[in-house]
Amino acid sequence: MSKKNDKTKTRGANNLRNKTIITCALQGAYGSKELNPNIPITPNELAEDAYNCWKAGAAIIHLHMKKEDGKAPSMDVEKFKLTRELIEAKCNAVVNMTTSGEISSKGDCKVIGSFHKDDSVRTDLLRLKPEMASFNVGTMNFGRIVYINSVPFTEKLANDMNEFGVKPEVECFDVGHIRSAEALIKSGHLKTPVHFQLCLGIPGGVAATIENLVYMSRLIPKDSTWSAFGIGSSHIPIMYSTLSLGGHIRVGLEDNLYYEKGVLATNVQLVERAVKAAKLFGNDIATSEDARNMLGLKER
Repeated sequence: MSKKNDKTKTRGANNLRNKTIITCALQGAYGSKELNPNIPITPNELAEDAYNCWKAGAAIIHLHMKKEDGKAPSMDVEKFKLTRELIEAKCNAVVNMTTSGEISSKGDCKVIGSFHKDDSVRTDLLRLKPEMASFNVGTMNFGRIVYINSVPFTEKLANDMNEFGVKPEVECFDVGHIRSAEALIKSGHLKTPVHFQLCLGIPGGVAATIENLVYMSRLIPKDSTWSAFGIGSSHIPIMYSTLSLGGHIRVGLEDNLYYEKGVLATNVQLVERAVKAAKLFGNDIATSEDARNMLGLKER
């Protein structure tokens, strides 16, 4: 490579370092229109909201699906497929699909993930070859629900993602989850560079404090990228702290139903606020193509 070309490559990489990737998680496993009527539920609602968030500055759209009651989480592959098709017809946002699973019960114990059940319900959607999908590395009490992510399952999930060319977004709800991810990197199941999502404030996980965020960010492998969010009232302090630490940010009604105290939010409002915050830090907003380059996604 000539010196001229090498300088051009370096300059481009530096430009990307000054860009913030905004992810919008449109709705999660537990939200419903009863809690906030602005939560999109159907594939058409999700696609329209995704398009508006993309226009506002979100590079990545994180997707969950609901069962017909509009409340319980669903891993219906056809719903994911239709929603992605509708989004792609409107814009070129990076689509990130959840692999969290559905809720089941045994007596008084509610479980998300699997419980004496075939894990394929969580991995079948990988055959759709989404650009990204969530990768949960640890079993934990997720509030009053047990969230099961056994080591054999995470190894299989990593292998499946590698096979189908899906970029894992490693969800870390606690400090130990970063160590679990490091073990999977060492064993070759997770390919570097890895993208981490630090999830602070979930009951049963790490508290959403600036001190915890700083500590967790320092544990991220140096060749990796990372993003973070705090739920509820911790949303803004964690967002600003993440920007100051050089991370990317996630917003959305999955994590925060309110724009301010007593005022229900929309996903677009949350994205617009994130854009303003990033620009106040002197950063540019990453486009979807920028995000693909920064995260090493396959070209479309």
